[in-house]
Amino acid sequence: MTPNATRKAVAHLMEVHQASQRRACSALDVDRPTVRYKSRRDDDTGLRGAMKTVAKERRRFGYRWLQVMVERQGWQVNHKKFRRIYREEKLQVRRRGDRKRALGTAGPRRFRAAGL
Repeated sequence: MTPNATRKAVAHLMEVHQASQRRACSALDVDRPTVRYKSRRDDDTGLRGAMKTVAKERRRFGYRWLQVMVERQGWQVNHKKFRRIYREEKLQVRRRGDRKRALGTAGPRRFRAAGL
């Protein structure tokens, strides 16, 4: 279970069963520092917006080209952070579908070798 899911589960127990944080943590076998932890990560909303707009314009760009384009707009981002946000926002390049075949054909045509 992820730390965020753990925090939600403890909060649910505390709210529904009016349990203390200590008792809720012991019931779920969770360390209390996990529940009390406050993230110090900066807010990425501006960067996320810039990434989405560039990804919408350039759909076939992967995360590396996308990072180059975002950096040209003036953002300075670590490649690991950029990759994490790219994954979280589900900006992966969509795989192209298979070629559409004519109705009634099962697959590629097979030819017999000459002389057989």
